[in-house]
Amino acid sequence: MDAQERNALILTLKARFVQNPQRHEGLIWDMVQAKIDREAKSLQALAGMEATGGEPDVIGYDPESGCYVFCDCSAESPKGRRSLCYDQKALNSRKENKPSSSAVEAAAALGVELLTETQYRDLQKLGAFDLKTSSWVATPADVRALGGALFCDRRYGTVFVYHNGAESYYAARGFRGLLRV
Repeated sequence: MDAQERNALILTLKARFVQNPQRHEGLIWDMVQAKIDREAKSLQALAGMEATGGEPDVIGYDPESGCYVFCDCSAESPKGRRSLCYDQKALNSRKENKPSSSAVEAAAALGVELLTETQYRDLQKLGAFDLKTSSWVATPADVRALGGALFCDRRYGTVFVYHNGAESYYAARGFRGLLRV
């Protein structure tokens, strides 16, 4: 990433931070930016989140690790991360009409984590997300071992968690990423 791209990304992140104070009460942008500036790998992950439509923003601070927590805060599941099955095993099991990748592998390539169900529910306390789309969430091993995977959305003012075969994929289902900086 060249200096111009870096500066444009920082300005975008700062503007989003300023426009959405309810997501990060008590946090100061200059401290967040200082942390980003020290971690080039995090800047690359944030650039990937932004490029795929995630609109990353700070949603918290973890005092134990000293990390700021960024999450995809786009109104709907990021456009550049939809039509994916759950993981590589699911992708390998498809004999035809395979999606381009899987949520787990795409998250790893970006350098982010899939949200857990709890993290997804916490995100929904900061705004109304996935009113028309849904997002894969990290699936417990026992559910995955049986061939399933979990996804969430928000309908009728309520956050729902559902299951599906891990090999399924839909144009309106993607995933949201979490990044600790």
